[in-house]
Amino acid sequence: MPIQNMLLTRIRLPWLSVCKTRVAAPSRLQRSCAPLGNNRWQHTTAQPSPCSWKARENSFEVSYGGLVMQFDYMWLRDHCRSASCYNSKTNQRSLDTASIDLNIRPEKARTDDESLYLTWPDGHVTQYKLDWLAQNSYEGKKHSAMHPHSLWNAGSYARADAPSVSFEKFMTCDQELKRFLTNFLLYGIAFVDDVPATVEDTEKVTQRVSLIRETMYGRMWSFTSDYSRGDTAYTKLALDRHTDTAYFQEPCGIQVFHCLRHEGTGGRTLLVDGFNAADKLLQRSPELFELLTQVPIKHEYLENLSDHSNHMIGIGPVLNVYPWNNEVYMIRYNNYDRAVINTVPHDVVQRWYAAHRELTKELRDPDNELWVKLTPGKVIFIDNWRVLHGRESFTGLRQLCGCYLTRDDVLNTARSLGLQA
Repeated sequence: MPIQNMLLTRIRLPWLSVCKTRVAAPSRLQRSCAPLGNNRWQHTTAQPSPCSWKARENSFEVSYGGLVMQFDYMWLRDHCRSASCYNSKTNQRSLDTASIDLNIRPEKARTDDESLYLTWPDGHVTQYKLDWLAQNSYEGKKHSAMHPHSLWNAGSYARADAPSVSFEKFMTCDQELKRFLTNFLLYGIAFVDDVPATVEDTEKVTQRVSLIRETMYGRMWSFTSDYSRGDTAYTKLALDRHTDTAYFQEPCGIQVFHCLRHEGTGGRTLLVDGFNAADKLLQRSPELFELLTQVPIKHEYLENLSDHSNHMIGIGPVLNVYPWNNEVYMIRYNNYDRAVINTVPHDVVQRWYAAHRELTKELRDPDNELWVKLTPGKVIFIDNWRVLHGRESFTGLRQLCGCYLTRDDVLNTARSLGLQA
């Protein structure tokens, strides 16, 4: 199966395949703008319509494009996009939500081929595009991905068409930037080649994508294996797969690495798609997957050196999901920085260790390990909420530079270029 189709297979979008189906209307005729009483009522028409609806006691039901949607009446009034309720210039709500009657009901309703119209008790009329309702309904959202991506292992990534972009073109051409971000959003990693091997030029590349997130490590950092910080990364030792800054309440979104110099052997970078491992766990053991989405785990960073003193604590589950569609949006996995487990009772702890072990097996499956040799000129961007990284041990002098980027601004850049992010 092509890698681009993996996500669609997993989340299944049954209503998209019938979005052009017209729902046959009941044979009984009724005025499309009839006043609404306390009983249930239903719109009908003599001709086939792309939409049918029913006013239920606690919801307004709309059938459109093969999708049956239930809308709360308060929600419908609150989401009016008329000029008096919504400022289209600033894209902000003008309507005071707190002033709406919680028990509000429309008095009239009608549809045409493209829109639903509701008349409220004060005479205000709201028009909703049917496509907009489908896109923003709970029923539509639970079958679609917030962030489309392609799950990968080492083999499928190698077969995917995800080439690096060149430094000169990347810095001057928006289409090249868009191509780079397309790869980044799909796979969680992307490369820029031919970057001058300096901290300054690495910073220029990162600022083309996003704002730099300054942390206690600084803005742009450059380090070797000199033990200058209280972190295993500042050694020559191998590092197992992990995500960074799990000890932040909001872990850094994007990590950037550039190897400026290496006079020795070893030191390859390990990359693993955490979302792919989580999906495998979901398919095999959904109860263990669910446990990893629910148990809060503490991560901690303690540093007591002459020049640096830090104590950071972040708490959250290993797998973070959107509750309406169970889509994983962040993995927080770092066995180095995981603190004492003291937030759940012992019987839950036992089951958590079992779930953690199964996820770790997937993350350590050799088939899922993508090894990359970073060399001067090659800059890698890593989605730290998705892709775990590590390294093999090395010899000799090895100097890296890099930084963290604000995730919101990376996604903002992508959306400004017309990408779904």
